[in-house]
Amino acid sequence: MKNIINISESIEPFKKSIQIEGDKSLSIRWALLASQATGKSISKNLLMSDDVINTLNCLKKLGVKIILNKKKCEILGKGLNGFNLKKKIILNAGNSGTLARLLPGLLVHTNKEIIIKGDKSLSKRDFYRISKPLEKFGANFTTNNGKLPLKIKGTDSAKPIKYFETKGSAQCKSSVMLAALNTKGTTEIKARKSRDHSESLFKYLNLGIKVKKTKYFDFIKINGKKIIKPFNYKIPTDISSSAFFIVLTALSKKSKLKIKSVNINPTRIGILKILKKMGVKIIIKNEKVLKGEKIGDLHISSNNSLKPIDCSPNLNSSAIDEFLLIFLVAAKANGVSRFRKLSELNQKESPRLNWGSKLLRKIGIKNVVTKDSIKIYGNPNLYLNKNITIKNFLKDHRVFMTSVVAALVFGGNWKIYDKDSIKTSFPSFLTKIRELGAKI
Repeated sequence: MKNIINISESIEPFKKSIQIEGDKSLSIRWALLASQATGKSISKNLLMSDDVINTLNCLKKLGVKIILNKKKCEILGKGLNGFNLKKKIILNAGNSGTLARLLPGLLVHTNKEIIIKGDKSLSKRDFYRISKPLEKFGANFTTNNGKLPLKIKGTDSAKPIKYFETKGSAQCKSSVMLAALNTKGTTEIKARKSRDHSESLFKYLNLGIKVKKTKYFDFIKINGKKIIKPFNYKIPTDISSSAFFIVLTALSKKSKLKIKSVNINPTRIGILKILKKMGVKIIIKNEKVLKGEKIGDLHISSNNSLKPIDCSPNLNSSAIDEFLLIFLVAAKANGVSRFRKLSELNQKESPRLNWGSKLLRKIGIKNVVTKDSIKIYGNPNLYLNKNITIKNFLKDHRVFMTSVVAALVFGGNWKIYDKDSIKTSFPSFLTKIRELGAKI
């Protein structure tokens, strides 16, 4: 029973200020780029989740020296392709799609066989989306019908490529960008709109990148073989982790919350735009730019009068990890909300669009779901007085945490399995929730 939690009381009104751990996307990208720098890079507020720890462990197996303690992480890079490779290395990415899809970009220049594997959930996900473009550089990839394990044998004579990224996936785009770093010549990428953390770091580090933005696509050119200087980075707060507390506050009674130093990169704030359209009160203060990333303090207030939304698919990529939470807000809205072109949700740790529909049905909210859309019939008076069990969700950390938020705001007696799933992205989640007064 240790891996199961029980919630039978709604959270009481609160007025608090909290600090949340570092951004997962930036933590992983910092570690990967620091491994290619020449010299020692230092990070503070690095997220100590399983995904980031697996990143550090993979880099260690590739011969990178890493010193880690509670205050900071030091990575001693040996330059581009400076890995010290042994014969047939096996790397375990655990549950991290970001790690498993970005790291191969750094390995297309190796000439020894490397295998990347993952857990049960990650092994169900599509890896053709990165192996096919990376093969164009000259590397050889073998997959299990497009799934893990992924076998890589690189090339000593990589050539720059032209790549059209069609899915709006920052992981696919970033993998090609990392491969371009150590490729002589100019790699050109046409990419659908997605998160631009990699572009921001490349620009900050002067890595020969040029970006032209249009309404629907970004055009990226990378001139490879630039020396990466070591760099220090205090990782800002993760907006995806903050989102659980934003929605918890929005759906609670008479509550206010301040979340400090949140990464509000414009390609990540889809949830803020969507929730504001639905009537959630969110104010951003103390805005500034750090290492190319915009950060600020979020001030959220609860609101008992929420509006439905016909959500523009243009906002999907900037809110892709937060839709389960957005569905909870739609459940409480006064009317019918519509969300479209969300097939990518079913390519996550679990089929999240399907799980979102299932969770809504469990709390008595009518919804109609297709392979890429959902229509949600909100109920402003939603309050539960029944038993609800959440299990068998492929240990998807976001399904677990969304269920906790639902239990705390909608009432009922909840039994939620696989508590340890939060170690993937947000190990202190339950501790932070309890700081706000939740009884779990």
